[in-house]
Order: sequence, then structure tokens, then C-alpha cells
Amino acid sequence: MLDTGVGGLTVLGELRTVMPDAPVIFAADQAGLPYGTKSEAEVAARVCGLLGRMAERYRPRLICIACNTASTIALGMVRDVLEIPVVGTVPAIKPAAALTKTGTIGLLGTEATIRQAYVDNLECEFAAGKTMLRHAAPGLVDPTEAKLRGKPVNQSDIDAAVAGLLAKPGASEMDTVVLACTHFPLLRDELAIAFGKNVQLIDGAEGIARRIVSLTQGQKFERSQPDFAVTTGPLDAFTPLASALTRYGIEDIQNF
Repeated sequence: MLDTGVGGLTVLGELRTVMPDAPVIFAADQAGLPYGTKSEAEVAARVCGLLGRMAERYRPRLICIACNTASTIALGMVRDVLEIPVVGTVPAIKPAAALTKTGTIGLLGTEATIRQAYVDNLECEFAAGKTMLRHAAPGLVDPTEAKLRGKPVNQSDIDAAVAGLLAKPGASEMDTVVLACTHFPLLRDELAIAFGKNVQLIDGAEGIARRIVSLTQGQKFERSQPDFAVTTGPLDAFTPLASALTRYGIEDIQNF
């Protein structure tokens, strides 16, 4: 399971619920963080190259790209390169469109995610006739990483990061917001305060877990070693997350 940082833990948490016996390697490409401000070419080259090397080293039966930005840009390319199932993480526009009562949906993601043609296609297919307001909120990533390290989150930082979405024309009618970055659900409580009680927050983690279940149906799982995480960045920058990772069943941290 690959993410730039630790946002993918939101997907891992859902996977643990439905597949507690599945052994997992959680890969954090912290040397590449953030993907959201990089060009499409940079993200595609990095994700394809990194997952190619990881697939060769670890021989997984399935890969999950637990990052909306990487998935909307590189999912097709990774599937072309690798001969195992690859599950992506894409904005939960379909369920949001089904839930909205007002017909106005917010999409909160990285700069790269919200501009992708992949997102355009999801909107056309599942949210035709509805209004979708897109907003890049890169300011939410650092508070997420800090929160998992046990540091306090300043609510004013969260409010500032989403203020642009709330200021868009028609935002007063918005009753559903898609959290289109796997980091963002880790700030669900703070985001609920920022948006208010009349806005429901939607993410795709549960659907991704169901997809992994369907692709591994009938397969047997055995752990030959405890589940572990790898990081492409400095190990000492990742070790403060050890207690948070333990809550998700990750017992060891290594360099990749």
C-alpha cells in the first residue's frame, strides 16, 4: 500500500476491518512528498519507477495506490507495467452525488488531483446535472502528519485551508464534501467543525477496501513476519509515527 506520507492509513484502517488477516507492507514515499505540487510527468515517473522496484523486491499479490493524486495520474501506467492487480484511490464523486440533497458538492483535494481529466470524467459520469466546486487544500497535509505524531492541530489552520471552498459562489448550498486526499479523513473532526453540521464528509476508503476483498476472494493469507512499513525518506523522520502505525497493525519501520 503506497502513499506519499501517512494518508494511506485511512485506507489501511478500512482494510483491517474487512481483511484483518491480510499481511500488509505500508510504503510511505516521504522523499517524494508532496505529489500534489508536482507535474503530471514527475508523479507518473516517480510512482511507476517506485512501484516497479517495490514489486520486484517484495513480490506482493496486489498493490494499492492509497493516494488520490498518484492514482488519478499514474494508475493506468502502473497497470500497464505490472502484472498483478493494482487498486487505485479516486475521489468518491459517485457516492457523493447519490447522497447530496441540494445538488451541490465540494471536492477537496491537492492541486494536481482537482485538475485531472480523470476527475472531469468522474464528474460527467456520476454527477451530471449537479454542481461540483473544486478546491485545492495543500494546507491540510502538514496538520495531518503533525496530528499523527501527537502534535496539536490548530483549528484556525484547518479553517484557513478550506476557506476558499466556502467562499466560492454557490457554496452556501453545499451539503456534501468529497475528501479527495487520503490524508484528509484523518482530520475529519476538525473538518466537521470547519464545514458545520449540515455538511457531510465523504471519502473512498471503504470502497477501496471492498475492491481489494473482491480481487483476493478465496485466497489464503499467512504471515511469515510482522507487518511493516517502509519509507523512502530518512528513517529518523518516520520513527515518531511508530505509535500511530502500531494502531494500524504496523509493527516495524524500515528504509526502502
